[in-house]
Amino acid sequence: MTTEIPIAPAPRVIFATDRETLETQVRIDTYRASGPGGQHVNKTNSAIRITHEPSGLVVIAQDSSSQFRNKETAFERLIEKLIRLNHVPKKRFATKPTRASKERRIEGKKTRAVVKSNRSKKVVDD
Repeated sequence: MTTEIPIAPAPRVIFATDRETLETQVRIDTYRASGPGGQHVNKTNSAIRITHEPSGLVVIAQDSSSQFRNKETAFERLIEKLIRLNHVPKKRFATKPTRASKERRIEGKKTRAVVKSNRSKKVVDD
């Protein structure tokens, strides 16, 4: 005989979105940005990649030529993503069907019943 073991859903993890906590939870990588900028873009490591270790989210910023501004932009993007990840949708409840929708459903059933009953009737030629 097999026994069923109830499996509880995994608890939802809420990630911190304040800057001080995030700075301790992330890995920051700098690398050379791609795109226009001439020779200077090949000399500076201004692009930022932030990896949030607890959630695995990765955010990059290479919009500006300043590493400091890119870091601020990347943290803003990370916070936005974490807020979206933390969002818990409200539970939806079934609403009562309206009288008009009930009437439409019953009319549809009646027309289908007529069609089905006509299928079984045989036409007798005299």
